[in-house]
Amino acid sequence: MFARKPSGNRLKQAPPPRAAERAAPRRRLGFTSWRDQHLYSFFSSLGRLLARPWATALTALVMGLALALPLLFLILLDNARSLAGGWQDAREITVFLKPGADAQAGAALAGRLRTRGDVTAVKQITPEQGLEEFRAMSGFADALDVLQFNPLPQVLVVTPQETRGSEDPAVLAVLRAEKEVDLVQYDAAWRRRLGAILGLSQRSVLVLAGLLALATLLVVGNTVRLDIQSRAEEIAVMQLIGASPGFVRRPFLYTGVWYGLFSGVFALMVVYGVQWALQAPVDRLLDSYDNRFILHGLTPAAALAVPVLSAALGWLGAMLASARHLAEALPD
Repeated sequence: MFARKPSGNRLKQAPPPRAAERAAPRRRLGFTSWRDQHLYSFFSSLGRLLARPWATALTALVMGLALALPLLFLILLDNARSLAGGWQDAREITVFLKPGADAQAGAALAGRLRTRGDVTAVKQITPEQGLEEFRAMSGFADALDVLQFNPLPQVLVVTPQETRGSEDPAVLAVLRAEKEVDLVQYDAAWRRRLGAILGLSQRSVLVLAGLLALATLLVVGNTVRLDIQSRAEEIAVMQLIGASPGFVRRPFLYTGVWYGLFSGVFALMVVYGVQWALQAPVDRLLDSYDNRFILHGLTPAAALAVPVLSAALGWLGAMLASARHLAEALPD
């Protein structure tokens, strides 16, 4: 009989590795593989676009022009709003008295207006003061010397209290009913119309921008569709050997990103080119009116956002097109 070995001499089995130790190399390997695949798709898609420079340039030019048009209209509206000024500058009411009214009649009307609670200030401008101001600002000093009499009337500049929304001040109706008043000019009325026109123009530009963004999506989608069709056999082989949909779709997504990035840069070139071409004529026009308004364009933040948003737009168009056409190309 063979004696049994004591249990203390048995070889102890090594403990199994921890789950975290087993998963860490796989996780590092998976991240490295994912990064390498993205880098390969990123540069390989750029290489495919550069391999056909004319077709790539034409597509990017069409998309860039579609993106540049709403940007130019938005810059135009922004400059128009700056030139029109704020609503606070348009609260004054200019009251022109009848030609026969003298300084005492103007002073009496100004005194009655100052007693109203809805009037902040009243400024009286005599015909002599108005003529001197016109002589200093118009540049026709020599021509005014030949006048036999002063044709300017008494003028009152009334500043009412602020009103809510688009309501006209109550003093406006009172001034129009005065017997000494010949004409009442309320600047806020035409500025309010100008604001409505600018609001309508802004809404129209947003609608136009949405339509042109949709056109950009269609251009990118059609380009990606043609690229998928030209590589149908290659895609079928990759799907047969087990390539995932994300792996197959990834190069086309980066193609859309490159198209969007190129078109965004070209749109900025168009915007800055138009701004440079119009800067000198606009400056000469404003100088002729003795205006110190400065034409401004895109801010640095907006200029940086244009290629980013256009790249996102290209990615979205490529995603929609590739998801549909790759699903149709899936082998049975």
